[in-house]
Amino acid sequence: VYCAKGNAGMTIDGIQLVDIKEDNHDGLIEFAKEKQIAWTFVGPEVPLLNGIVDDFEAAGLKIFGPRKNAALIEGSKNFAKEIMMTYAIPTAYYETFTEYEQALAYVTKHGTPIVIKADGLAAGKGVVVAEDLNEATLALKDMLIEQRFGTNSQKVVIEEFLSGEEFSLLAFVKNDKVYPMVISQDHKRAYEGDEGPNTGGMGAYTPVPQISESIVNEAIETILKPAAIGLLKEGRPFTGILYAGIIATESGPKAIEFNARFGDPETQVVLNRLTSDFALIIDDLLEGREPKISWKTTGFEIGVVVAADGYPTSYPTDIPLPEFTQFKDVKVYTAGVKEKGGHLVSDGGRIYLVSASGNTLEEAREKVYSNLEQAETDQTFYRMDIGSKAINMHPF
Repeated sequence: VYCAKGNAGMTIDGIQLVDIKEDNHDGLIEFAKEKQIAWTFVGPEVPLLNGIVDDFEAAGLKIFGPRKNAALIEGSKNFAKEIMMTYAIPTAYYETFTEYEQALAYVTKHGTPIVIKADGLAAGKGVVVAEDLNEATLALKDMLIEQRFGTNSQKVVIEEFLSGEEFSLLAFVKNDKVYPMVISQDHKRAYEGDEGPNTGGMGAYTPVPQISESIVNEAIETILKPAAIGLLKEGRPFTGILYAGIIATESGPKAIEFNARFGDPETQVVLNRLTSDFALIIDDLLEGREPKISWKTTGFEIGVVVAADGYPTSYPTDIPLPEFTQFKDVKVYTAGVKEKGGHLVSDGGRIYLVSASGNTLEEAREKVYSNLEQAETDQTFYRMDIGSKAINMHPF
């Protein structure tokens, strides 16, 4: 397995790093041809929206991910909302704005809490749940006037606030064929008790006992399948991983957002429950065969992210990391990591994730947190309450 560009921690698992930037499509195509790569899997959203799938296909190479026109379901919140409205996918009521004064007038009229989203990509940080008018005003100024996310926040989507339990529902998709994965629950806020700013995710667990099977099945039928069929009808056939962020409201599941790829930290826990061959699934989908997909039906998976102090705003780098070989009964997935002087040091906001399996959620949590306790690292933090919501609701 080759990864471009990857990070230094991946070499522990035998992954070979390729020093080609993700926006260098020609370089990546040349490498894939030279190494006779069977197929390429696209992880991040930016290359998808830059049309890497279109370019690989034009070069006669197999690649798993949506083309540029289908990836727009993640690239534009407004486009995603239009798809939801056209194909009757349950979601929050919304309006889209480009002018600060009009947006502020709308928020003032409708009141808070209210959700404000940058239209384009913002690495999971472009969503603000404004609890009061002051917070909403600051968010609108930040996005529309100060252009915090550049062109990605020239337009904002303002939605009604929905209350309920959130969950992530991912699926392998090939045109109108949808193969759902097991659900997980992510923790987006930086600090315990769901406090602090939104991040790319601070931890996740699966399964989610407080979300019933009937709600999941309803979400598959009313959200995932109509999205895939809708994109096909719009001339934007979707191949790849379709990720729906969903909230279970009193009136049923509603879509919050779509991603056009795997999201972390959900992926690190969800794929640990896969009992069939991941590579064979991708192979089958690319070849038009019916994939055989099976999941673990017992036990729990949990993953906790270790981040640099100050994340998601400003944070230090070059923080020396623990020796991961000392960790017991867990898996480590490195993210913002590089090598310096023969040792791994931090190179991003979210540095690594520690995941574990257990017969109960408490057992899995204990494995993760006991390892993290022994590997305390200066200038880093992690949430101590990942998965606690499920334990509080469903004591095991």
